[in-house]
Amino acid sequence: MKTVAFSTAAIASSTPENSSSVVQQVRMWLSVLHRVNSVLSGAGWLHMLLLPGVLLALAVDERLVTNVNPWIKPIKFIFSDIIYVWSLGWLLADLPAAAQRAVRLISWGVAVSIVVEIGCIVVQAARGTTSHYNVHSLFDGLLFGLMGVFIALNTVLIMWAVYLVWRHRPHGPASYVWGVRLGLLLFLVGSAVGGAMIGHLAHTVGAPDGGPGLPGVGWSTRAGDLRIAHFLGLHALQALPLVGWLLSRYAPRQAVAGTWTFTFVYLAGTVWLYGQAMQGIPLWAAR
Repeated sequence: MKTVAFSTAAIASSTPENSSSVVQQVRMWLSVLHRVNSVLSGAGWLHMLLLPGVLLALAVDERLVTNVNPWIKPIKFIFSDIIYVWSLGWLLADLPAAAQRAVRLISWGVAVSIVVEIGCIVVQAARGTTSHYNVHSLFDGLLFGLMGVFIALNTVLIMWAVYLVWRHRPHGPASYVWGVRLGLLLFLVGSAVGGAMIGHLAHTVGAPDGGPGLPGVGWSTRAGDLRIAHFLGLHALQALPLVGWLLSRYAPRQAVAGTWTFTFVYLAGTVWLYGQAMQGIPLWAAR
């Protein structure tokens, strides 16, 4: 990973309006990401290499685990992990050179944590059982405990990243900087909801895991589901910096205030969804 002397936010905003296709722009962003943080970039590409095998397993495996194909969870986590590590690498690249040694350590820790977690999830899918909250046997409990250790490590590393972005101002306009700082903080809120799920040993409140759910995501339609608030909190890491960057371009005078306002609304929505789930109320009730 190389020390960065430019702003990734500036690169994104300087993309010509009439330049090449979206595909070429994405290639450019990925190329920049690999130059500024090869560790997190590589972790994402490892997931990409894993994806074809998991998709093939989905096509040929007819087993059901909690009423769904066991390979659905690895697929969802692969995409979620790619978004996470590439976003984090992009955002941390905007820290000044003085912080890049710490960024390197954070990147290695996050990369190892995410790779271990997806490895455990794939192993359990291949065995035809659940990965999360599974303590039915010694082996299942060991894998779940291993995942828990690395999830905790990942959370501690994000706390370190929060410290860094508040101590060292990232490059970019003020609203983008606030988006990065607040996005990392709300990511920790989402992580706390994940901790609540671990304590509950389930993600559904008021019914067993594995009942009817919303298409694609599987969120329960008959009981509360903590995964919704967890999802929203974690993806603040992408949503808030993006909103801050967009406001800096299209409403610069109101950009900082708009970023803070969006953050409060986003946090309120996350807390409300958590409260609804804890009361056993689904986001969308099945009829």
